This record gives sequence, C-alpha cells and structure tokens, in this order.
Amino acid sequence: MTRFGKTPLIIAAAACAFATVGVTTSAFAEATISVYGGANFSPHARVKTFNGAGTQTSSNSVGWDGESFEMPPYYGVRATWWLEETPEFGLAVDFTHAKVKASTLPKSFTTLEFTDGINFLTANALYRHDMGTGFTPYIGLGVGAAIPHVEVAGDPAVVGPTQTLEYQVTGFAAQALIGVDYKIDDHWSVFGELKSNYGVVDADLAGGFKLETEIISNQVIFGVTYKLF
Repeated sequence: MTRFGKTPLIIAAAACAFATVGVTTSAFAEATISVYGGANFSPHARVKTFNGAGTQTSSNSVGWDGESFEMPPYYGVRATWWLEETPEFGLAVDFTHAKVKASTLPKSFTTLEFTDGINFLTANALYRHDMGTGFTPYIGLGVGAAIPHVEVAGDPAVVGPTQTLEYQVTGFAAQALIGVDYKIDDHWSVFGELKSNYGVVDADLAGGFKLETEIISNQVIFGVTYKLF
C-alpha cells in the first residue's frame, strides 16, 4: 500500500485525468466541471486485523456512521468529457470524499474510522439521454482506487504498538451512478444523483500490523455543473 500526504493526492488525481482523456481535446464535443455535496451511508462490514507474522488478531462485524455533515463534510469533484462523434457517451474522472466511523467500537479498539475520508478516485464511462426539455438523465460505471485516511488505535497486541494516522492507497474501488441534470443556461446546470462506491481497504498499521475490510458507500448527491466548452 502506498502512503502519501494531501499534495500528492491532488497530483495523482490530475495524472488520472490526463490518462483517462488520452486523446486531443478536439475529440470532445463538451467538457464540464461539477462539484457536489450530499450524504453517504454504509452497511456493516467485517473488519479483520493481523500481526506482522500474518496471524489474525481480531475479526469484528462493524456498523458505520457516515458523519456526512461533520467537518470535513461529504463532497466530490468531477471532470467530464462528452465525445464529439457520439455526444451521448462521455468519460469522467471523479473524486469523492466520503467518510465512515465505527458506530460502536469493537473490543480492543479505541479508534476505528476513516473520517478524513474513505476517498474514492475513479475513471468513469457515462451515457446520457437529452430529453429536449432541459432534463438529461444519465448513468455511469467506474473503476479506480480507494484512498482512505486510516485512523486506528487500540490494544498493541491487536492493532500495533502505536496509533496509525495517515492516507494510504489501500486497494481497488468501483462505482455505479444514476442521475438527472437540469440545464439552467448555456454554461450552468444542476443535478441530483444516486451513487454507490465499493472500496477494498487493505491498510498497513503500525509495527507491521494490517487491517482488512471492504466498504460500500451509498450516496445521495446534489451538485452544480459548469460547461467549459
């Protein structure tokens, strides 16, 4: 797993954007930038920890609180390119800052949360249908990486000798979304969306310990889009 601070995270997002485009801007009929907020909800998940020798030290079913409106709140940013020849199809890079925190701490844990983000960075394929009324429904699928801020502490025999508090790239992520956009004028539109993200968290803890879980983040989104060209 890769560990890094906030600045390299931004660089990684930009690199993913350029990799997703992969062709000249003349191939695109339209480019947009979207920002959004909303709320995220996660079902229970099995959380396992292992020591440096690979021996399992705990296994718990954990309930999660989304804490969408606690600082920093839930948010996301998306860049989208709609294709010239087939403008109903598009490519997008999406960064989502969702959060989860254990609703009840398992035995031996004093901290178990990803509240500076169970972040998702994905490249997406989109399809839209312009209804000619200002409303444009759309759907999308994407794959990428889970980038949580790992915050774990507790019994040294279970989670390592010291607290773990850092960003990590912990594994594969995928997302599915469905929404509708409403055009205000030639540049601005608003949208509502339902989105679900899946992320693998295979995190490194202090002292060679590890934590494994899988997070599903279901999200209700409202946002605004600006058309660049």
